[in-house]
Formats: sequence, C-alpha cells, structure tokens
Amino acid sequence: MQEIIGQSPAIKEVFRLIEKVAPTESTVLILGESGTGKELVARAIHRQSRRSEGPFVPVNCGAIPEELLESELFGYEKGAFTGAHRSKPGRFEMAEGGTIFLDEIAEMSPKLQVKLLRVLQEKTVERLGGERPIPVNIRIIAATNRDLEREVAEGRFRKDLYFRLNVIPIHLPPLRERKEDIPLLAEHFLRQFCAREEVPLKRLSEEALQYLLRYSWPGNVRELENLMERLVILSENETIGPEDLPDHIVRAPDRPPFTIKDFGFEEFSLPKALQEIEKEFILRALRASKGVKSQAAKLLGIKRTTLIEKIKRLGLE
Repeated sequence: MQEIIGQSPAIKEVFRLIEKVAPTESTVLILGESGTGKELVARAIHRQSRRSEGPFVPVNCGAIPEELLESELFGYEKGAFTGAHRSKPGRFEMAEGGTIFLDEIAEMSPKLQVKLLRVLQEKTVERLGGERPIPVNIRIIAATNRDLEREVAEGRFRKDLYFRLNVIPIHLPPLRERKEDIPLLAEHFLRQFCAREEVPLKRLSEEALQYLLRYSWPGNVRELENLMERLVILSENETIGPEDLPDHIVRAPDRPPFTIKDFGFEEFSLPKALQEIEKEFILRALRASKGVKSQAAKLLGIKRTTLIEKIKRLGLE
C-alpha cells in the first residue's frame, strides 16, 4: 500500500484532518486497529508538511525487543556496552529535519516513556553512554491500536506523555465501518498485484464482491490486501468468483461467530464462550496472515509470544 484509498465519509474526514494538520509542527497521535493504515497516514502527513524534504523514519516499537529499543532510538557512544565498538546515532538523530513515526507506542516500557517525554519537552536526546544532550529538530508522529486512555487509567502508560502525544488525534476507522471503500481498495490491489506478477488484469465477480462486503475484516485493509495478492496468484480465471474465496469469508455469517442461542441453557458457560471467541479470532488472524505468527499477532494487537502461548493453550498447533 502506497496511498490511502477511499471515498467513504469516514475516510474523507481523515483526509480533511491530514490536510489541516500536515503544514503545522504539532505532534500527531494516530489511533486505529491493526491493519487500518496508520503508517500511510503518517507518511501522508510528512509528504504534505514543511519537512517533506527531510527524512521519514518509521520505528515499530512493538517489533524491537525492549532491551534494544533504547539504543535504536537514542543511539550510543563507543564503549557504552559490550560490543559497542563505535558510536552510533539513534533514530531520533537520523530523523533530523524530518519526521519520526513511532508505531505501537503503547509497547514502550515506563523507562523509555520517561525518555520520550524528555525529547518532547526539551527537543534533545542523550545517547547511551553519552554525557551531553544532542539537540534534535524533528516532528514526532505516534500511533497505537490500543485505548491509551485505558492504558493510562490502568497505570501502563504515563498520563503526562499521553497528553504530550495527544495534541492532534486522528482516528482511523476499521474497514467494517467503511465498507463502501472495499470495491475501490480491492480493485486497487488487484491492479497492483497483477502488474507486479505481469498477468492480465483480474476482477471480482459481483457475487464475490458481495461476500467481501458481508465479511467483518478483523485484519482490516491489510487483510484485504493480503487476500487480493493471494487471489491474483492462485485464481485460474480473470474473473474471481466465490469459489476462489477462502472458506472463512464465504461461510462468514453477517453476525458474531455464535450467540448464546447456539448453546442450550444448561450447557452455556461464559468461560467456554469466551474461549470459543478467542479461538475463532486467532484462527481468522492466522488465515489472514497465511500462518505467519508475527503478522497474526499484529492483526490481533498482541505480542507474538502471547499468541504462541494462546495457540498452545487452545490446542491450535
């Protein structure tokens, strides 16, 4: 995905906010589920800003181990730790004159939250093992798929940092709330992948499109993109029909996976119901990510290790 596609009222509001905030120097906080395109929004803001000639430096705070994230962000001086044979600038310094995008900001440890707050307040960074602050001229855009207000209330995220980041919030709607954009997105991805694979342009039949419109898209735009790539590679005909779609989309009801009515009164148990819901969404994420656990974990908004534990506990190996 290289651009934001859509004509729905929800996505038009996002376009309006991007246009309004981009020329400013304000910190932006992008909120939305996994797969909604938060980095695309950050890049669009950077492209339309006065810093567009400077670097755009993305950092996925959830993908870098906690013990390495500090040195990645702040850099280090020679001899700061075993193996530091030379000095290295961090991502904040690399973003000088441009924009740094901190994705999955809620994954930051309390220690790093304090250091980030200092960067926002003082516009300086200090390398590991360093003794002097280094001024940085950067714009910070942060993003998360979590409810930061709840994270603050439950003591996992600093309130002062939240207020510093939440200057201009942009809420990205999930795909299920902008279904009128699905035909545009699907056509865009089909064109993109057909061109990449150098095959004749494929299109969706009306019946296949109806299945896509009915599906709930827990993985959002990323899940749709992955599906279109799969269909371009695997479908035999230029017109993609329902028979080409995966079972979980064709069979997906236009309601939750099950309701209390599916259980007899004496059989119903809340723990069992919650376990079945958890199992259903883990399976959907694994299908959408073609079994790649790190991608499935991102779709679900949890850590890879947590997903692996749940797979073992639920007997989904």
